[in-house]
Amino acid sequence: MDALERKVRTDRTRGVTLIELLVVVTIIAMFGALVLPRLWKKVSGAKQTVAREQINGFITALGMYKLDTGRFPSTEQGLQALRVRPQDEARWDGAYLPQDVPPDPWGHAYIYKFPGDHGEEPDIISYGADGREGGDGENADIVSWKH
Repeated sequence: MDALERKVRTDRTRGVTLIELLVVVTIIAMFGALVLPRLWKKVSGAKQTVAREQINGFITALGMYKLDTGRFPSTEQGLQALRVRPQDEARWDGAYLPQDVPPDPWGHAYIYKFPGDHGEEPDIISYGADGREGGDGENADIVSWKH
């Protein structure tokens, strides 16, 4: 093997050039810029779905509570009445939830009100990611009277 052949062989096996590395990094950055926002929207939507499902579970448990006691828990008793017998409730036959009342997916307590402002059932509200009334997108309120 002569010197020229050895030089060509070593040049080919030397490794990745700076330009090739920059092209790969650019492609990865473009992929991330396109995919990550869509993925983030899915995560946000999943939390809203979990909040709706938890509210539906509370409504079901509240229906069983009312069947046993003849009424819904008061605002003061709150959703905790589904786990712990209120002092003045003789016909309570719970617990009506298998676990303690969870916070909403953003870590805030659900708002419970009975009598509610939207029909004969209690109002249950999650104020979304910001924890404040109103809002759009991830900050939108999730409420029991809009199934």
